[in-house]
Amino acid sequence: MAMVSFTVRMTFRAEDRAEIAEALRVLAVESRKEPGCVSYVPHTVESSPDTVLIYEQYMDEAAVEHHRGTAHFAKYAIGGLYQKMLERQVEVLVALA
Repeated sequence: MAMVSFTVRMTFRAEDRAEIAEALRVLAVESRKEPGCVSYVPHTVESSPDTVLIYEQYMDEAAVEHHRGTAHFAKYAIGGLYQKMLERQVEVLVALA
């Protein structure tokens, strides 16, 4: 059973900052309650305040699939962030140690 870690980088319009921050706050609180979620930490990028970077880590691929099937993911990610984002990039990470 291998941990699954990745980052999601999204860019938004400046006028959407407050709405995006609230969606990320709820997503973080709810995602951290999921049994297979190890870490869910949304960030803004200091040099680019309209860029969000989320670091996520799950116990396994099943936990990732569970996360993507939750009501909070449907409402705040698919129905919120995905509707407002200008760009999205996912990087799957491989742990070295």
